[in-house]
Amino acid sequence: MHFQEDDIPPYLDGLNEAQLKAVLQTEGPVMIIAGAGSGKTKVLTVRMAHLIRQGADPFSILSLTFTNKAAREMRSRIEKLVGPAARSLWMGTFHSIFARILRMEADRLGYPKNFTIYDTDDSKSLIKTIVKEMGLDDKVYKPSMVLGRISSCKNNLIDPLGYAENTENLLQDKNANRSKFHEVYKAYAERCFRSGAMDFDDILVNMHKLLRDHIDVCNKWQHKFRYIMVDEYQDTNHVQYMITKRLAAVNQNIAVVGDDAQSIYAFRGANIQNILNFSKDYPEVKVFKLEQNYRSTQHIVNAASSVIKHNKKQLEKEVWTANEPGEKIRVVRSITEAEEARFVAQNIFEEKNLNQLPNKAFAVLYRTNSQSRAFEEALRKANIDYRIYGGTSFYQRKEIKDLIAYLRLVINPTDEEALKRIINYPARQIGDTTVNKLVYLAGENHVPVWDIVANVRQYSDMGSAALRVDNFAMMMKSFMSMAQSHNAYDLAMHIARQTTLLKSLYEDKTVEGVSRYENTVELLNGIKEFVEDDESDKEKTLANFLEEVALYTDDPKNQDPERDSVSLMTIHQAKGLEYPHVYVVGLEENLFPSQLSLSSRNELEEERRLFYVAITRAESKLSLTCATSRFRYGNLTPCEPSRFIEEVDSQYLDMNLAGLKREGVHNRFDNSGSSLPNRFERSYTTRASTLLKQVTPPNNSLPPVDPDFVEGDMNLLKVGHKVQHQRFGFGEVKEIEGEGANRKATVFFDALGEKKLVLKFAKMRIL
Repeated sequence: MHFQEDDIPPYLDGLNEAQLKAVLQTEGPVMIIAGAGSGKTKVLTVRMAHLIRQGADPFSILSLTFTNKAAREMRSRIEKLVGPAARSLWMGTFHSIFARILRMEADRLGYPKNFTIYDTDDSKSLIKTIVKEMGLDDKVYKPSMVLGRISSCKNNLIDPLGYAENTENLLQDKNANRSKFHEVYKAYAERCFRSGAMDFDDILVNMHKLLRDHIDVCNKWQHKFRYIMVDEYQDTNHVQYMITKRLAAVNQNIAVVGDDAQSIYAFRGANIQNILNFSKDYPEVKVFKLEQNYRSTQHIVNAASSVIKHNKKQLEKEVWTANEPGEKIRVVRSITEAEEARFVAQNIFEEKNLNQLPNKAFAVLYRTNSQSRAFEEALRKANIDYRIYGGTSFYQRKEIKDLIAYLRLVINPTDEEALKRIINYPARQIGDTTVNKLVYLAGENHVPVWDIVANVRQYSDMGSAALRVDNFAMMMKSFMSMAQSHNAYDLAMHIARQTTLLKSLYEDKTVEGVSRYENTVELLNGIKEFVEDDESDKEKTLANFLEEVALYTDDPKNQDPERDSVSLMTIHQAKGLEYPHVYVVGLEENLFPSQLSLSSRNELEEERRLFYVAITRAESKLSLTCATSRFRYGNLTPCEPSRFIEEVDSQYLDMNLAGLKREGVHNRFDNSGSSLPNRFERSYTTRASTLLKQVTPPNNSLPPVDPDFVEGDMNLLKVGHKVQHQRFGFGEVKEIEGEGANRKATVFFDALGEKKLVLKFAKMRIL
């Protein structure tokens, strides 16, 4: 339908030309390529309102989204445009809409209409039961791993029979020591069906089966849904693609909205080919490109475009904005992750006070959950409130609390809560019945539970469990003895290994398992950082570390989700959000892009799309940060800046950072040849003559981290001495104060400026 410019209905006001064309094209297949910040939600909602205004039955409109939040927001907007008719739309997530249809048609598949929907915990519990009944090793057939593999099969429409007939699958399982997986999968599917239950993946699989195997049912729903709209089409997996294609087969009025540049969920089964090949599926498709960005400044929009152009697999578009140019993107390189976090916290503090901004104007985005630790600690020390968006604070994560419980028990054996948490973790066949007996005996004898555990052989009531409890007690006693002679890090690492806690986490290769392992390693890195901190005069004892952790976690403000707080989150969780000020942190090779994503072009291109998503979350100011070195497994390891930094067109970057040089922050890229690998150095040579001369004074670079560094005798240190610090490089002593253990030195480092160090902890030598 076409309107003259002077008779456009009010509900279409405010749409730009591309948006208006996409809204008015109601018939036939439509693909709306929506660049970041281009108003796709507005187009979707106005398009549905327009259909209803033009006489379409709202019951005949199907709108599929990926989140309930998106569905609620769109329905609310449509209701403002067309009134109560919006309530009749078939609008919701894939799972909610298809579950609704399956309730009506369940008998065709042999399910009761009131079938149960299993959540993840239900599914894992059933798998655990099956593994036990089959006599399989639950360390090999972990419920999370098995469920993840089953989910992947279902999303690719591979049923148990099809899996068992694929010799390649069986060979992979045999090599991975899980040759019975296909039997577990078969038993799981049979038990779910027998219980009248579907898991989340079954909702999609059974919807596909319903349409594929029952022509009359398929015909009914094809004719019911005259118009189909799919949001975030780039995130659809194979089974979602097959269902929507089948539903749209009769009327062909399917409109998909998405941005291939924001396809970042391959690990969940999303297939970018669905949007890239849409024109092949529907040759008559009308394509509309929403290329005007309303969110970000010109520098941010142009920087994002310059990065994503490095991807070969993409739909052509030119995103632009009429917004002001804005500030250039700051690039900041720090010595360690702790220094990086301190820079971010200090910069947020300055921006807040200078521009009178609330905490909620700021977001810190990182590649992995484990990176949150350093930023949580830095923000707490700066007294800046924050929240982990869509996740759990670092020290509240289960795997962290598990290892912390071991450490607490070593320091304080009477800590009953810590003991109960880990006496059977990892599993050592000390069940709840045994633990309850121990607690009962402790109460009866008026002693701590540990006293019973440590002397369990004296109590005949414990029966055969006594040996297992005694083995646990002997292990804990060895840890307590070790605590007398080893530092906090060496003790914690020994405990993590000896208890097999690290090993069991490492063996879980699911997405959640990898994250839990990374978090635990990051806790160990944090303890090492605590031990190596020569700017704090606090003794490097395990007790002092645990005291700091307790103070971090005891914050009542964390209970209020609506409070004014800085948002910390992974980039995956940031998709769809926007903030005035954004910090994209940890931009180093093997971290971002992830080391796990460098084996193929497809994986690397998804990492680049993830970086594109991160950049385009920023409205007015964007900072990219990285570290020269990070603690990894207790060692300070050199880091190479991410290739993604060099892919940003240099005209949009501020690498000089005038006025931002401060204590503890290294604001320069090293071009000395000593710290940066040749690949990064070579890639910069085309612009080194102009760019790097501005940011790196000659002969003033940080040395590489030296693992064999030998500390000097700090008792001989005097004002005026030239020194070399293991991390901070070369400097000169300006002032010495205090006596004995409290002796401190103020040192001016060539690359960093002034730092005050506690000499008894200082990793430094006199030159």
